[in-house]
Amino acid sequence: MTDTVDEVDQPYDTEASQQEKIATLEERIEALDSENEEMRDRLLDANAENNKYQQKLERLTHENKKLKQSPLFVATVQEVAEDGVIIKQHGNNQEALTEVTKETRTEIEPGTRVAVNNSLSIVTDLDDETDVRARVMEVDESPDVSYADVGGIDTQLEEVRETVELPLDRPELFEGVGIDPPSGVLLHGPPGTGKTLLAKAVAEETDATFIKMAGSELVHKFIGEGAKLVRDLFEVARNHEPAVLFIDEIDAIASKRTDSKTSGDAEVQRTMMQLLSEMDGFEDRGEIRIIAATNRFDMLDRAILRPGRFDRLIEVPKPDAEGKEKIFEIHTRGMNVAEDVDFERLAAETADASGADIKAICTEAGMFAIREERTEVRMEDFREAWAKAREEEDGGEVSKTFA
Repeated sequence: MTDTVDEVDQPYDTEASQQEKIATLEERIEALDSENEEMRDRLLDANAENNKYQQKLERLTHENKKLKQSPLFVATVQEVAEDGVIIKQHGNNQEALTEVTKETRTEIEPGTRVAVNNSLSIVTDLDDETDVRARVMEVDESPDVSYADVGGIDTQLEEVRETVELPLDRPELFEGVGIDPPSGVLLHGPPGTGKTLLAKAVAEETDATFIKMAGSELVHKFIGEGAKLVRDLFEVARNHEPAVLFIDEIDAIASKRTDSKTSGDAEVQRTMMQLLSEMDGFEDRGEIRIIAATNRFDMLDRAILRPGRFDRLIEVPKPDAEGKEKIFEIHTRGMNVAEDVDFERLAAETADASGADIKAICTEAGMFAIREERTEVRMEDFREAWAKAREEEDGGEVSKTFA
């Protein structure tokens, strides 16, 4: 029997179709492999992104949990009694009796700082650290001021060195004579005469930790805070011996006591009593030298002036003509000064100028030169600077005629 045309062509068409299908499938496989690689890369990126968001979610969940917690307050344990623990909350000085677990009772004692919740229950005990305000007053490195930067007060500088530097550097001298070194020095005089500069120079030359604060910083609103800051201040100094403790504007807390019954005056007096106790108490102060400064010597209480607290009372007056000449030389060491500048004449012409005034005159004289685009500072620049300083001080026009 003879095959039809359709029956004869069918095997060839089927074979061609199969080859096309195979080629098509191979192309699809290649495309799928490429797509699979792309999807795998995207999956890895998605996993990395997911991990990042997961960490962020955990952090936000933790912060949210912290925000939902009740705030804790700081208190001090006053007494550990049989019925519980008596605590005093900081700030309002509220006392309360609260119960504690046996484990907590073994970890606390009178004077321990603790954290309490709204119901004044002890949550945890805190490290016994000094007031953060006292810690930030510490200067890690000695001030960049030397004796060469101090001019016009040579006698006062020598007395301060004998009081502060000598006991730290050569204590054997005092042991050989059989006397105790001076405990402190009080510098008093008009503003701008170099009292703070003296303290910085001594701290630099003795390689001691320099701790500076103003008396006004010891005056606080809440009862007992000023006294606590004084205690913490001396504790910082003890932990960093040898140390030079400089108290500026000491008249803010050591003024004469009055019969005033206001709570503010009473708090200032409590702060002063704590300062007196730290300066001349039962505990040995160690290698801590105190320098204080004031512009109002007449306002100080006699208790702080007695020997044992400030053994030396040094007046720092405005410099004389020779001292002013030296101060001019100190503050113009780095300046490009013209040949016509005569420091001796400037010292004679700047009557009643303090060391701070002379520094300001030198700076202003340099500004006059800069305004005129000059590199040299002339004699006339210094004179105009002094005239401007007097004009600002008097609040009006003054004559530029010099003495």
